[in-house]
Amino acid sequence: MSIPHGDKFLKTMAAMHAGYRMESYTETSMKSKGTNQTRLSWQMMSGVAATALALYASPVMAGNEAEVAEHLIELVEIGRSVLSEQMKNINNPSKADKGFTGNYMASQVLERFKKATKLDLRISNVVPQANLYLALVQAEKEVVDEVQPVINKQGIAFKGFIPAVFARRVGEQFYKKSGVRVKLTGIDYRNANNKPDDFEAEVLRMFGDPRHPKGQSYVRNTMLDGRPVLRMMDPEYAGASCLDCHGAPKGELDVTGMKKEGWKEGDLAGAISIVMPLK
Repeated sequence: MSIPHGDKFLKTMAAMHAGYRMESYTETSMKSKGTNQTRLSWQMMSGVAATALALYASPVMAGNEAEVAEHLIELVEIGRSVLSEQMKNINNPSKADKGFTGNYMASQVLERFKKATKLDLRISNVVPQANLYLALVQAEKEVVDEVQPVINKQGIAFKGFIPAVFARRVGEQFYKKSGVRVKLTGIDYRNANNKPDDFEAEVLRMFGDPRHPKGQSYVRNTMLDGRPVLRMMDPEYAGASCLDCHGAPKGELDVTGMKKEGWKEGDLAGAISIVMPLK
């Protein structure tokens, strides 16, 4: 849905921050993200992982790019949700085989994505971008498989394999497969790889403005390094489970050894950022 005066609002925000460099953009739109997710178990069908190994190298056709980016964000969010549910299991120091494997992750993501979008990625070429979606699911599977020695190590409670680490590694794997960048970012970033670029920093300021409708994401067609791309950012807000590491008191060290940000439940925590090449 097009939003009137989107460019004007961003430029107003930029003027509030002297010295910020505006880029040239061609299209502005917003979406309001649904929050329904279903948690079901499903045994992964044989062949899905092999299909997902096919690299997605073609840019996305104009016209459906915003929907594709929205689906990619959905897949990342579902994967992090699956991991969040497993944190107590993963950090159990007395248990060896946790049963939390890459296949389990992939099967859960596929089933929950079907429930959320009505798209069954187990059906060959169910949509033109199915291979791109499956490449992301495969990246999520691979990341979980790679940390099996850590997950299943006895005698250690906190393993450090948290949703933010998972999402960062998935983004790195997925970029190698597809050329599409998926990134967690925020003003209070902890990892240098999550530092917002100029575009992301400006949109994050927009998300933090009380005039911006909570939960609305921002999507725009623009040029990056001389190539047309779609950029989408989806805001994320601090939930109760985030506050153990990011809540009060501000400055106190959390379990990872990092300083807490002092967030309260519902505060803007950051965003998922997508950069997708276009034809």
